Amino acid sequence: MGLKDSLKARIGPAKDKVSDLAHQHGGKITHGLDKAAKVVDEKTKGKYSDKIQTGTGKAKGAMDRLAHKKGPEAGDSTATPPETPPPTS
Repeated sequence: MGLKDSLKARIGPAKDKVSDLAHQHGGKITHGLDKAAKVVDEKTKGKYSDKIQTGTGKAKGAMDRLAHKKGPEAGDSTATPPETPPPTS
């Protein structure tokens, strides 16, 4: 058993648990990301709105892939992150 196989065996249960939690609490996580993005956008007076929106979209996409086990790790290379609306002021 190689090092890579050993690491996969140890990380597998933790990844499954995180995936289950992301699936159960996806709505709360998404709401928290939106709320945090709005606060940061207000604090920076909209100066970094595009970067905040991009980062929020990537975070939501990663959370969605983890919750639904889609994406390159699961062999589904066609999965794309969902479109996210800009934060409202």
